[in-house]
Amino acid sequence: MNSKERVLTAFARQVPDRVPVGYIGFNAAIGSKLKQHFGTEDLNSALGSDFRRIGAPYKGLRLHEEIEGMNISSEWGIRTRWIEHESGGYGEVCECPLKDALLEQVNKWPMPNPDDYDYSVITPFCKKMEDYCVVCGCPSWPDVINGTSSLRTMEQVLIDLISDEEAGLRLIERRCDILLGIAERTLESAKGGIDLLWLGEDLGSQRGPLISLELFRRHIRPQIPKFVDLAASFNIPAMIHSCGSSSWAFDDFIQMGIKVVDTLQPEAVDMSPSSLKERYGGKLVFHGCISTAGVLAYGTPDDVTRNVQETLEIMKPGGGYVLAPTHSIQDNTSVENVIAMFEAAKKYGAY
Repeated sequence: MNSKERVLTAFARQVPDRVPVGYIGFNAAIGSKLKQHFGTEDLNSALGSDFRRIGAPYKGLRLHEEIEGMNISSEWGIRTRWIEHESGGYGEVCECPLKDALLEQVNKWPMPNPDDYDYSVITPFCKKMEDYCVVCGCPSWPDVINGTSSLRTMEQVLIDLISDEEAGLRLIERRCDILLGIAERTLESAKGGIDLLWLGEDLGSQRGPLISLELFRRHIRPQIPKFVDLAASFNIPAMIHSCGSSSWAFDDFIQMGIKVVDTLQPEAVDMSPSSLKERYGGKLVFHGCISTAGVLAYGTPDDVTRNVQETLEIMKPGGGYVLAPTHSIQDNTSVENVIAMFEAAKKYGAY
């Protein structure tokens, strides 16, 4: 099988020639080390990922002025600074301009038009990568809690959801409508060349849900089916990313038509591979399970190999599993451990 055939077979919960290897992201330092090790910029090829991701770059005018000492998103006005820590670095939100905004200010906040993206790159990329599972979207679509909090603070977003605050709900609505428009134009431009729409909504901490099921159903669930239904209209599945303890929402995912769940942090409550396989193995496809906060970062190559082998023994039977790390691989992960994960996937993933 080629990569596309392998992934689509797994998505159908059937048995491919081997377990597919998922889409991989890397923090800067570990990414640089791996590129140096392999002598290439193309780490997905070097490590054997069966996925390739495409998105339309923004080509519109800068909507938000630059501010000294901050990185300002041209499209959305998100304000970040680069923060280094022991396991890498991230652009962390440092100021939320809509924290105290009322409805009028939210309505006036500059946001991109879905037409302001360069969709001309989509078709050539899809043709070039036609043997792979081509993905559009990302865990930030629609990502109501995280995505909105970048402008409004996490605390205020949760207050908005609980109190039905009109300004916060309007911000969610505006942002999701724009992302849906971008997704639709991307899929139209692909002319059938995209195989998967990737969505996200972080719903759990390590210890349990971030919000109640009732609150999820009241304000977040209504946004997700718009994207899932769009994917279905192009005859492709939707995959949703959710960090932490999120299996409490899986029945709702299934009802919405979601086919694949991503991340699957095994150390979080109610997220062990065995429990997920037992409860949802006949209803959902799984993408993830290899913890970037556990064995990849803190184990030896032998530990990683054993973890991959053990995970495959649980998740592999009957198909419906894509082996992948639970997040972008962090900078406190060794090159040797990354290589061990992918070598073990190939060695023990064959059917």
